[in-house]
This record gives sequence, C-alpha cells and structure tokens, in this order.
Amino acid sequence: MLLSSYTHEPLEAGLDEAGRGCLAGPVFAAAVILPPDFQPRYLNDSKQMTARRREQVRHDICREAVAWAVAEASPQEIAALNIAQASYLAMHRAVDQLQPQPTHLLVDGNRFRAHVTLPHTCVIGGDGLYRHIAAASVLAKTFRDERMRELAAQFPHYGWEQNAGYPTARHRAAIRNHGPTEHHRMGFRLL
Repeated sequence: MLLSSYTHEPLEAGLDEAGRGCLAGPVFAAAVILPPDFQPRYLNDSKQMTARRREQVRHDICREAVAWAVAEASPQEIAALNIAQASYLAMHRAVDQLQPQPTHLLVDGNRFRAHVTLPHTCVIGGDGLYRHIAAASVLAKTFRDERMRELAAQFPHYGWEQNAGYPTARHRAAIRNHGPTEHHRMGFRLL
C-alpha cells in the first residue's frame, strides 16, 4: 500500500519525470498534490501498470487532485543542459504551475536541483512508495506517451507510437535509414 505523504503537510507535492532514457522527444515531468483520502484502486509506479490502467488512473488524478501540472524540456534544452538538468527544469516548470503552491516537494530519485523557494526531499523508488509521487509518475508517463504518438503521426518511420522514443532496434534502424529528426536528442548516441 502506498503512503500518503512524507511530511504529513497537506500541500506536499510529488514529482517525477518520464523519458530520460529516450533517443527522441522531450523529457516530461509532473507535480501532483493529492487530497489525503485519495486512494485509487490501481495507482502504482507507472512502470508497474498497464497502459490501460495508467489512462484510467490518469483521469482519476486529474479529476480529484488538489493540484496537478505537467511540463517538459525540449530535445534542444536537453542538448544544451544535459538530461539531468533538463529533467530538473521540467520539474521546476511543473511545480511553478501548481495552484495552490506546495509547501514541500517529494521527488522520485536521488538528486534534484533545489527549487528557489521550496524545501524538498529525494526518495529513491519513491514512485513505488508514495501516492503523490506515483500519481506524478502516471501523469508524466501518459502525457509524454500521448505527445510521442502525436509526433509518430508526423514521423512514422521511427515507431514512436510503440517505443515512445526509447532505443529499440526498430528505432535505431530507422535512424540509420532515414536520419535523425529535430525531435532526436543529438547529444545522445543515436546508433
């Protein structure tokens, strides 16, 4: 069973990202503040859920969260900053959209670039421990997958509707045969 919060503050926000290890597309991040009684049946780390379950839970989160936001950093920002810093940028963008503003950030992972005004705590494997980080995990993953399906319609050779930009054999073969797009992360080893 997932825990409701780390600090027991009512405006603690969970943060997570999706797409760090991809060859193409933006990195997405989500920030979520949940009500204390929010207990959707299937909420878990997004990687442990089926796509269908993620979409079901996404609707519950968007409908019932105290506040939620999703943001991204582009492939160009990833190239300029590096993937870690671009992930933090996306997380900060998501946090800055929250209304009301949180009092504490609970971040999935072991590192985070401190927010200017908000204290934070990093939790390794937090998306499998805390509800609001799991909720952020679901939103970041589902919104990013949605974006990659949109991009796949424009760039059908790369299979992004199935691989979401991750380095599959089909994706690498398409890069060899068709070259990279402006959505590829040029600082990454594409082949």
